[in-house]
Amino acid sequence: MTKTNQTLGEFIIENQSSFKYSSGELSKLINAIRLAAKVVNHKVNKAGLVDILGDAGDTNIQGEEQKKLDVFANEKFISTLKNREIVCGIASEEEDSFITINSSDNNHQNKYVVLIDPLDGSSNVDVNVSVGTIFSIYRRVTPVGTPVILEDFLQPGNQQVAAGYVVYGTSTMLVYTTGDGVNGFTLNPALGTFYLSHPNMQFPETGRIYSVNEGNYVHFHQGVKDYIKYCQMEDGDRPYTSRYIGSLVSDFHRNMIKGGIYMYPKSSVTESGKLRLLYECNPMAFIAEQANGLAVGGRTRIMDIQPTELHQRVPFFCGSPKMVEKLQEFLNKYH
Repeated sequence: MTKTNQTLGEFIIENQSSFKYSSGELSKLINAIRLAAKVVNHKVNKAGLVDILGDAGDTNIQGEEQKKLDVFANEKFISTLKNREIVCGIASEEEDSFITINSSDNNHQNKYVVLIDPLDGSSNVDVNVSVGTIFSIYRRVTPVGTPVILEDFLQPGNQQVAAGYVVYGTSTMLVYTTGDGVNGFTLNPALGTFYLSHPNMQFPETGRIYSVNEGNYVHFHQGVKDYIKYCQMEDGDRPYTSRYIGSLVSDFHRNMIKGGIYMYPKSSVTESGKLRLLYECNPMAFIAEQANGLAVGGRTRIMDIQPTELHQRVPFFCGSPKMVEKLQEFLNKYH
């Protein structure tokens, strides 16, 4: 039975039997992410102040201008995870390569790697729009006792053991899955505690929201254009409502609660797509599928894609299952 005042820590302990690996290890990992998220949340809420707002004057591996808050969030999550006796490697969207972390006994005994987008949608910080953090957790594939290598990070999404996101909005929520459903926890800022607020989150079978940057419409492939026109057509429960925030976490979170589809297709400008498979698409796909949704890169299930590089980009479509299936009908016409 769901307890309305249950904390995140209590929830982990009570449901540890559903995690097929060590519950103590999972608890340490989620606790580290929870702690870093609370610190980042505090900074996000101060983002209007001159010392944190704006550009850091550097670029990340994707060539995108880094915001000061990007840099802060990246450093905070990395340092917090490093201090736990659980993580053997970290890959961040903001870093050129992965980071190897040794255990305190210097024998590389840790078992998990974490891939993270420390501040998704950071371009929205300056205009006070919701941003988020996305994380993905895998067990290493190389032998314990050796340093991690690239192979430990280039695993398909179907090998994830946990994934989640934090949305920093009017309230701050941590949403995650370990493969046994999706649960959301809202931060009580007065106590600094996350409480279970959204148990067993589910995408509605269908919805009336489509989320896509329609400013890029002219560059989209024809199947996507046709689906957008379908969404706008006056017929039955259509036209659908267009809602696009430009922060994946925020758009995804709204659509999971209300029902909808999120689309970031490839185009004539970004032929490989724009979103990162390892830091954004895989963790969100894991959450979507655990919440009755679908996540595809076109005709292919996102979590079945074999990664070939750390910062690989792919097209991404996810949301209510009937809406994703209808989109695929249009995509299949032009494949």
